[in-house]
Amino acid sequence: MPTGAITEYVNVAQVTLYVFWLFFFALIFYLHRENKREGYPLESDRSPYVTVQGFPRMPSAKQYRLPHGGVADIADGRPDRRPVHAEPVAKWPGAPLEPTGNPMLDGVGPAAWAERADEPDLTFEGHLKIVPLRAAPDYGLSANDPNPIGLPVVGVDGEVAGTVRDAWVDRSERLIRYLEVTVNTAEGARNVLVPNMLVKLRRARRAPAGGALAERLEDGRPHEVQVNSVRAEHFAQAPVTKNPDQVTLLEEDRIMAYFGSGHFYALPSRREPLV
Repeated sequence: MPTGAITEYVNVAQVTLYVFWLFFFALIFYLHRENKREGYPLESDRSPYVTVQGFPRMPSAKQYRLPHGGVADIADGRPDRRPVHAEPVAKWPGAPLEPTGNPMLDGVGPAAWAERADEPDLTFEGHLKIVPLRAAPDYGLSANDPNPIGLPVVGVDGEVAGTVRDAWVDRSERLIRYLEVTVNTAEGARNVLVPNMLVKLRRARRAPAGGALAERLEDGRPHEVQVNSVRAEHFAQAPVTKNPDQVTLLEEDRIMAYFGSGHFYALPSRREPLV
């Protein structure tokens, strides 16, 4: 028999190929099952007693050790038990949902947010990751760029919603994550965090108080912060943080969902087809 042959019909190369096939099948099986740790079993529109999980079955419960202490238990697919503030637009299964209340706060569609931990994110060293500049003396804004603090904030309707109070910095990524805006409401002033990626710093389109048209057209006219995702009135209902100098993972998700959903819900025309 030639070198490497086990029998006249089986050799080492053939056995290696079969072992690789078995290993690859086991790997795909493992990854597909691990992918079902969250979100499964799927919910059925036909009956709440139908279990939709497919093949393979969901994995058993597992504990993950967190980097800064404690553990996270992942079991039963971590089902979302929150009430759904929406109703199907039709009776057939899979019909789209229509929000029943304030669509930007109901957590449905573009405004959906995940039930993340109600704890602040931490850096590798265990410090608060996202903090306002007033709590981070080692950080500051570049002198080469306009300072947004103190500037008016304008919504998509052109109305002034409030004034920028502070900027919140990400200590890990070293960039601005949020602008803190003070909004005057009937219940008093409230501070709202606006995602920095949804704001635009531009020259003010309106003349300052007592200014002439010539002053408005000069290159030196003041700046303003524009937020095109929402109208000025929406700032008064935006989610706020429970701690004035901290933001939790859950609060971040809700803030992002609120302002992001404005691209669909803020104006009636945005919910209509383009043609």
